[in-house]
Formats: sequence, structure tokens, C-alpha cells
Amino acid sequence: MIELNQIIADYGAAWQEHSDGKRLELLKRCFSETGQYVDPTAQVSGRDQLCAHIGEVLQNSNGRVDITSEPSSHHDVVHFTWHMVAPDGSVMVSGHDFIRRDDEGKIAHLAGFFGDPTPMK
Repeated sequence: MIELNQIIADYGAAWQEHSDGKRLELLKRCFSETGQYVDPTAQVSGRDQLCAHIGEVLQNSNGRVDITSEPSSHHDVVHFTWHMVAPDGSVMVSGHDFIRRDDEGKIAHLAGFFGDPTPMK
């Protein structure tokens, strides 16, 4: 099984890579071929669609995504935080990702959330 920290590092690096070919190579190491990705703005299936989605986000935002926490995990579920950084260094959006891993340890399903949950009143 692939080591968790390497999976998260490769996934994070994919969100900083502007070359489609290099980004797809990173995703091949960390994301299942049939993996599912959902966030408030997207729902994609498989590495190729995720590679294209990331490329569009990077191009449209002119930013990058940094992983901001160590992964926390139990069983096959993992949680970590991130933020998208603008070219001037300001944070555009922060969020939480929750993933399920497949038998190889790659990301089988990722659900991303923007911001923190609203506190209860």
C-alpha cells in the first residue's frame, strides 16, 4: 500500500502543476483510475477529468493550492486542510478534503468543502 503522506504530497503537487502531462503523472501516483472527485463547483470521474478540472482551476484563478495540515486518518478515511493562494500570496479560499482510499492506498473518492462549517447558534 502506498504511504499516506506520499499520496497527499502527490495530490497537493498536482494542484500546483501547470503542465497537463506532469499533473497527470502526479495523479497516476495518487488518484485511482476510476476515482471520483466532488466539491461545491465540480463533479468529475477519473484521472483525466480531474487533471482537466485542476488545469482549468489553476488557469482561471492564476493561483495554486497548498496543503495546510497533516492528514488525519482512520480506517480508509482521511481528512486534511488546504488553501488556494493568489499570485500575491493572499489566501483566496480555504477548505477541507475528505478522502476514501482504495486497496492500493490511492484516492478512490474525494469530497472537498470550501471554508469551515457555520458555527451552531
